[in-house]
Amino acid sequence: MLTQVAEGVLVHQSALLENNAVVVEGADGVLLVDPGLTGAEMACLAHDLADSGRPVVAGFATHPDWDHVLWHPELGDAPRYGTARCAEYLRDLRSNPDWKTGVAEGLPPEISGEVPLDLFGLITGLPAGTTRIPWDGPRIRIVEHPAHAPGHAALVIEERGVLVAGDMLSDVLVPMFDDDGDPLEDYLAGLRVIEDVAGDAAVVVPGHGAVGGAGAVRARIDLDRAYVHALRDGRTPDDPRIGSSAKPGWEWVRDLHDGQAQSLARRQASASRHDAELP
Repeated sequence: MLTQVAEGVLVHQSALLENNAVVVEGADGVLLVDPGLTGAEMACLAHDLADSGRPVVAGFATHPDWDHVLWHPELGDAPRYGTARCAEYLRDLRSNPDWKTGVAEGLPPEISGEVPLDLFGLITGLPAGTTRIPWDGPRIRIVEHPAHAPGHAALVIEERGVLVAGDMLSDVLVPMFDDDGDPLEDYLAGLRVIEDVAGDAAVVVPGHGAVGGAGAVRARIDLDRAYVHALRDGRTPDDPRIGSSAKPGWEWVRDLHDGQAQSLARRQASASRHDAELP
């Protein structure tokens, strides 16, 4: 199930949504970042790791979206980390008595009933300002930023030249915005944070889509920034992810884009009306 993308760094990609689970080899086992979508694929991943003598000794969730905070009993009971804001968001979600129903209703129909939710979102928040994952393995820098979701973090595996980008820098998905705050400016700020730390990365692993090699980090940052600038300026982005060159099976991203553009236009119009009404 695993493909090596750098020394000691492997990736498993889900068939649906092309989610990338990242495995980083350490001294006594592996760190598992954003494991897969269905119970069957997570169990298969657990068996593959166990059979190769690589138990899961730690986990990390890059952000609190449903498809990044899943877990399976066969992966074990290793600590599962995330940023403090990520963990807080998930605690609030799980405090609702009907949280499982809400999450289940939002699952893709193709895998409805196949996603285990008992261990969903059980993330230990690292203290605010923590910059390293606490584990016995390669130094992994935590880079929190305001783009996409509360407490979103990229990871930089410094000794391996790998950037784990979470739900950013995808070749198939356009930038997706958090509705809180200032979505466009927050996203641009997140891109600047990633740009500042990713200069030496030779490999980028997005949350969805293809792993990128040398030069892909810069190209994908530029592509995401151009998309956000176009929406901010009220223009239609010239973006291959929403045009005729979209990857087969991903044509629906155009609908996602249209929905975002309409929502942002309404938001900007409302802000303009409010400003005009001020004395």
